[in-house]
Amino acid sequence: MFSFLKPKTTTPPDPPPAPAAAADVAPKASWTERLKAGLSKTRAQLTSLFSGLKVDEALFEELEAALIGADCGVDAATHLIARLRERARRDRIEDGEVLKRALAELIAELLAPLERPLDLDRARPLVLMVAGVNGVGKTTSIGKLAKYLQLQGKSILLAAGDTFRAAAREQLVTWGERNGVTVIAQQGGDPAAVVFDAVHAARARGIDVLIADTAGRLPTQANLMEEIRKVKRVIGKAEPSAPHEVLLVIDANTGQNAVAQVKAFDDALALTGLVVTKLDGSAKGGVLAAIARARPVPVRFIGVGEGIDDLRPFVARDFANAMLGLD
Repeated sequence: MFSFLKPKTTTPPDPPPAPAAAADVAPKASWTERLKAGLSKTRAQLTSLFSGLKVDEALFEELEAALIGADCGVDAATHLIARLRERARRDRIEDGEVLKRALAELIAELLAPLERPLDLDRARPLVLMVAGVNGVGKTTSIGKLAKYLQLQGKSILLAAGDTFRAAAREQLVTWGERNGVTVIAQQGGDPAAVVFDAVHAARARGIDVLIADTAGRLPTQANLMEEIRKVKRVIGKAEPSAPHEVLLVIDANTGQNAVAQVKAFDDALALTGLVVTKLDGSAKGGVLAAIARARPVPVRFIGVGEGIDDLRPFVARDFANAMLGLD
């Protein structure tokens, strides 16, 4: 039996104590500062090379190795360094700081095709189908995404389509309660049936955005990939234009394995976007450059921490500047 798990209502707690003096409360870091902190290890691998070294072939070789070490991948690293050599020769760059800014510009250019914000108004309900292997932060990202969309003035409904893992359902219900969002769920059973019911419920209630969780799986598990393809087909039967977005959540810390996941899920589901999580001190932030070269699926959102507001739209230039410690 399906259950419509509405947010719990409880007796309001006692008023909180008076806030501490302003001097005792550390202000929350800005998004730019959090992004820089999230890419701190990646930045450390790169920026140390620009200080006090001569701009010559040895520096370019070290930079190429550092980019590969930051999981840009061989193809992207080779591409970036070839263009950086051309820029240095053309502009007669001899200063390390100037070269660093040139590299940031080239990384931003490489990542620019990935910067395609989510269009929230092209359908109602807008149906977002979310996939990802276990452990990447898929369900948590759905909760954060729901909060972000609420702040954009959208009404949200969640579908607990990961019926194979009881903890996933419970986790999504918890996020629903935190956000004040109803979750449609079923104890066990067919994930496609849960999502089918959720699409009809979203339409009947006039919901702006339905976010459907799907079972976490490895792309090498053929039977499970077929199950997720079935979910997509069933969504299309419930709403012919849906799903409007097929999002894959990837963990930035998995490096080149994340690129393999993007390729496998894109081949199976025709992805429309990525959500990149766990950019919280990762040394592998360059993986987006590898994706831009190997399979340029748009990056809709990136996450830099555990907070509910630590998921934001991807901006290529901000990301490139954070990789190299620039404002």
